[in-house]
Amino acid sequence: MKLLVIVSSLDLTQPFSATPAWWQLLKALYEVGVDVIATPYQGPAIESLWWRAAPNPARREGDLFKLARDTLRRITGDRQTQAAGTRVEAESLSDRLVRRVAQTVIAPRWRHHVDRILRQQSDVDAVLMITVPANHLVGLAGHIISKHNKPVLFYDGDVPASLPAFMGFSTGFRFYHGADLSEYTAFISNSEGGRQGLLDLGARAVHTLFYGADEDLFSPVDVPQDIDAFFYGHGREYRGEWIDAMVREPSLQMPGTRFAVRGLRLGDLGRAEKLPYLSFSKLREYACRSKINLVITRKAHASVFASSSSRPFELAALGACMVCNPYEGIETWFEPEKELIVVHSAEEAMERYDWLLRHDDARRKIGQAARERFLKEHTFRHRAHQLVNIIASYL
Repeated sequence: MKLLVIVSSLDLTQPFSATPAWWQLLKALYEVGVDVIATPYQGPAIESLWWRAAPNPARREGDLFKLARDTLRRITGDRQTQAAGTRVEAESLSDRLVRRVAQTVIAPRWRHHVDRILRQQSDVDAVLMITVPANHLVGLAGHIISKHNKPVLFYDGDVPASLPAFMGFSTGFRFYHGADLSEYTAFISNSEGGRQGLLDLGARAVHTLFYGADEDLFSPVDVPQDIDAFFYGHGREYRGEWIDAMVREPSLQMPGTRFAVRGLRLGDLGRAEKLPYLSFSKLREYACRSKINLVITRKAHASVFASSSSRPFELAALGACMVCNPYEGIETWFEPEKELIVVHSAEEAMERYDWLLRHDDARRKIGQAARERFLKEHTFRHRAHQLVNIIASYL
């Protein structure tokens, strides 16, 4: 199988949190025998050992629009602060202006760009679009289907936060205002519970493809465990309550316990130590140094059934003992009390931390069980095989 993949970004230096996952997925596609041509919507085209890169046909305009959007949001106060799950149907001024300019300037360039690639690479079987703003490229999928007779599938890895019923993230695009989901052959969602939302917006068919992790990238390292509890994440958005309950309050009330965090914009963390924000690769060392790893999932994902995110799979791959906030459908991937622990309050979190830190064998057993489950079911090679089967059903 040969795929043209239009991906949100290939630049790991930019603040798109899913980009490392897309690297792992594209690598896994190569490993299962798929020939991938990857072209980014935002930022530079980056070549790798696992895919061929095609240029971003509107890189300069995309960078300018991102700057303009962020500036307009600051000026107009479009940064919405409602709790996740609050309905925010109205499109903001900044998003509306950027969308209109994108449809006028950027979309035509993408049509010409894709036409050129598909003329040169006539053996491409299908086009996969990964978390790009569907409302910026209205008509592109229909154009590819009608002119080149190739199926076009859209993988949204931000469901349910990307849906209009949620406010999305203040740092990201809102995909669906003004988009036509019916022009795509099918949609793929990271969320089982979010499938219906995409169908309601007009998608013809929706499949589920969960996140995973690369078993080589996230292999455990043998380092001394000098951290008791560790959290890695960016921003309090939609999870401030659980950052307080699982990090701030325990760090203040358990003075003999070493809490550490790696991340940005997390607010008041009590006595928790802030580890240096170094390269992405440092995450593995920090997690393996920690006796307990905390999974604090944003409310949008945690409240909609089986809405996958990267962190549980990454930590399971590392054999980490995970303690999680309530996460609807987490049993889809890992068994509570056997492969991870779920807590429901600050008091319960402190009780479980104390017990786990006093029972080394039990803690290690939980991490080992999680890793075994991961290797059996949740690697990105598993996901690549699933994705190939989904696409093949439309060929």
